[in-house]
Amino acid sequence: MTPTNTPNNSSEKTLYSKLTALTKDKTVWQESIPYVGSLLENQSPKITAKALWLLGEMGLQYPETIAPYVGKIASFMDSPNELFRERALNALGRIGRARFELVQPHWEKMFSLASDSVPQVRLSFIWASENIATNTPDPYETHMPLFANLLNDNDDKVRMEAPEMFRVIGKRRPMMVKPYLERLRWLAENDANPIVRIHSAGAVRVVKQG
Repeated sequence: MTPTNTPNNSSEKTLYSKLTALTKDKTVWQESIPYVGSLLENQSPKITAKALWLLGEMGLQYPETIAPYVGKIASFMDSPNELFRERALNALGRIGRARFELVQPHWEKMFSLASDSVPQVRLSFIWASENIATNTPDPYETHMPLFANLLNDNDDKVRMEAPEMFRVIGKRRPMMVKPYLERLRWLAENDANPIVRIHSAGAVRVVKQG
């Protein structure tokens, strides 16, 4: 794939505006996937990050068309750029929500970012996992202890999101969450963060309903 250059701020701004307009026009998403995929080679980190995000949204709608680009998207999980790691996870989550088998070859790699040094990347890992588990919960059965550990993360935003994975799983496979109900109940009643309390209570509630 030939790199697409953005030699100055003006051309970067123009290209970013074009992507923003494309984001809003879903009628041309499917035919635009090859073009957006080519921008993964762009020299502007801002453009690359936007392309990663947009490909994830496009992949949710058109998983068959996005298939040739999944490997390249996944490769950004190894990037030293934390925003690229974050966006790669987000994109894989959206694509995996639509068609798990497309991201399955890269699924185990996603778990390495659960302990990323950057909280926003860990947050994106949880968010991507929630997306995939919405339609494909069973592969997460042996990984639930990892999400239980994230309930104790040292970053508040990560802790706020972690109970949501238990809510998503609890709706579909309540037995997978039952071993963690005591911990979730404690958080719902005692955690200092009100969002953690609300999300933990939500996870407990869906398991009881199930």
